Amino acid sequence: MTLSHLEAAVLQLRLRFSEGPGASGRCRREDGAQPPAMVHAFFIQTLRSRPGEEAGCCRVLYSRVFGPEGLEDAGSQDREKERLRKKEQILAVARQVESACKLHQQASGKPQSEHLAQLPDEPVSLQDAPSGVFRLPMGDPFSEDKTVLWLGIQCLGFALVCDPHENLLLAESALKHLAKTLVDHLKLLSSGSDVVLKADRTEVLLHKFLPHGQLLFLNDQFVLGLEREASAALCK
Repeated sequence: MTLSHLEAAVLQLRLRFSEGPGASGRCRREDGAQPPAMVHAFFIQTLRSRPGEEAGCCRVLYSRVFGPEGLEDAGSQDREKERLRKKEQILAVARQVESACKLHQQASGKPQSEHLAQLPDEPVSLQDAPSGVFRLPMGDPFSEDKTVLWLGIQCLGFALVCDPHENLLLAESALKHLAKTLVDHLKLLSSGSDVVLKADRTEVLLHKFLPHGQLLFLNDQFVLGLEREASAALCK
C-alpha cells in the first residue's frame, strides 16, 4: 500500500489545519492537550534464527504499549499482573505475525536463503521485504478489535497494533520508516547484535517516529529531519 498523490495532498492539508504555528508534522488539538494514542503497541520479534544459531520459538525482543496505565493507585501486585497480561497479549500477537510471515514466504515461492541474501551491515532495502496486515477480533487477545501491521526484515519482525479506525496508510508509512531507521542506526541485523540490550536506544528512535503512540505524516523532508535528530540523540 502506498499513498496516492491526491490522498497525500488531502491528508497534508488536514494536518496543516489541525496544527498550530511551528508544528513539526504532529497532529495537535486546539486546546493544546496531548491527543490520545493512535497506536496501541509496537514490538520487535524474532521471525527465524540467524544463520548459525539454533532454531527456537518466537520471541518478543522489545515491546511498548502506549496509552495511560490506569494503575497509579494500584498495588505492586496488581501492576505486576497487568504487566504480565500485556506481555502475554503481545506474545500472542507475535505468534500470529510469525505465522503470517511464513505463509507470505511460502506464497512467494522463494526459498528462505533468498530472503536472507542481504548482508547484515548493508543499508536495508524494504522493496522486497515481506509485510502484511490482519485483524484481531475482540477477545483475541485484546478486549477490543485491533488491526496489526507487520514487516519482516531478515530474521526480525516489526509490528504495530492499531485500532481498526486508524489510518492504515499512515501506520504503514510509520512502521517502514521506524523499522528501517532502527535496523540501520542500531545495526540490529549484525552478528551478535542483541535487540534486548539496545532497548534504551530503541526508545529514543521510537519517541522520534512515534511520539506517545501518535502517528505522524512522514514526508521525505520530515523524515530527514527526524533522522538527523535521532542521530544527534544517539550520539549523546
